[in-house]
This record gives sequence, structure tokens and C-alpha cells, in this order.
Amino acid sequence: MYRRSLGSARRLALIAGLLLAVGSILPWYQQGGATGELPSRVYTAFDGAGFASFLAGLATLALLALPYAMGDRPAPLDHWISFAALAVVAILGVVLWVPTSGALADPSGLLPTRAYGFWIEVVGAALLGRAAFEVYLSPDRR
Repeated sequence: MYRRSLGSARRLALIAGLLLAVGSILPWYQQGGATGELPSRVYTAFDGAGFASFLAGLATLALLALPYAMGDRPAPLDHWISFAALAVVAILGVVLWVPTSGALADPSGLLPTRAYGFWIEVVGAALLGRAAFEVYLSPDRR
């Protein structure tokens, strides 16, 4: 059984993975809904390229669980490059969602009070990038 502790870098990656997974189901863009406007229309990550950041969050959680599932053998994917690749996918999912979803037509729908899922996702992607950097700096665990 794998008995090592998670470590601060992987703990940060765990938080980032949870933020990426949860932020994807929260509203990313809200249009209308104020007094005198049309009914509110809400978009999530699944309405565009943001789905990639959701998958990156789930893959991060799976990557963190991999060493515990493999027993005493070292995990072949548990390296900084794996975390960095997932961070790039998460950042691309967030960045590419904006032009592909039509959010640029009315940028007021991206305000943090209306699109809190989008901003949680931005924080999660940034934390995952930081976690990849900290895994890179940490000594080899084998």
C-alpha cells in the first residue's frame, strides 16, 4: 500500500481539481434576468470549450489517486509534466470558451456576480498551473 503523504504541491493540485470540477457546473455566463429584460439565460462550461477544463479537473483528481491505486509500485504518470499538461488544457478550456460561447457580445454577463462559475474556474486553472510548478520544484518521491 502507498503510505506517503500527499505533500503540499499535490494538495494544491487536489484543491485545483475540485475547483475545476465544481466550477464547471456553476453559471459561467448570465444574460438578461434584470427588471424590464428578457428572462435569464444561463450558460455553463458544457455550452462550449469549457468542457475541456472540466475534464482536466477530473483527470487531475484521477492522477492524484493513481499512486494510491497502484500499491507499492511507483506511478508512471505522477510527474510534473502531467500536471502541467492538465493545467494547459484547463487554461485553454477557459480561454477558448469566451469567444466560442458568444460571451463577447455582452461582456456584462461575465461579471463575477453573474458568472461566478467562470471565475472559480479561472482560479482553479491558475492553481493547477501553480501546483504543476511546485511539483516540478519538489524532490523526486521515488
